[in-house]
Amino acid sequence: MLLRALADVVVLVHLGFIVFVALGGLLALRWRWMPWVHLPAIAWGALLEFCGFTCPLTPLEDWLRVRGGGTASQGDFVQRHVLPVVYPEALTREWQVTLGVLVCAVNVGVYAFVWRWRRTARRDRPG
Repeated sequence: MLLRALADVVVLVHLGFIVFVALGGLLALRWRWMPWVHLPAIAWGALLEFCGFTCPLTPLEDWLRVRGGGTASQGDFVQRHVLPVVYPEALTREWQVTLGVLVCAVNVGVYAFVWRWRRTARRDRPG
């Protein structure tokens, strides 16, 4: 039971990382140090997508689930709603590359916005 719960936690962390890679640049509007965390995450995510590598969280989740006596087809909330987002069935190699390009493009746009926003804020500051 504990190992299956840990497997669910790994899937949630995996999903959180995916969301962070896709949208974490927006956090740079609040915290100036965030690009130092987010840009390496983008590089890692892009490397996995472009090269077709498997994220280490995937085999960890599988190992925990199997050792915990579970299977990927069990019907709890995480497996029905979160797993299909992290591991979509129709994810082909072409879709992986497309998603990688899309994530990079979105983040280039976000960082261009953050850079302009900060530049304008500095210029408009009195002093």
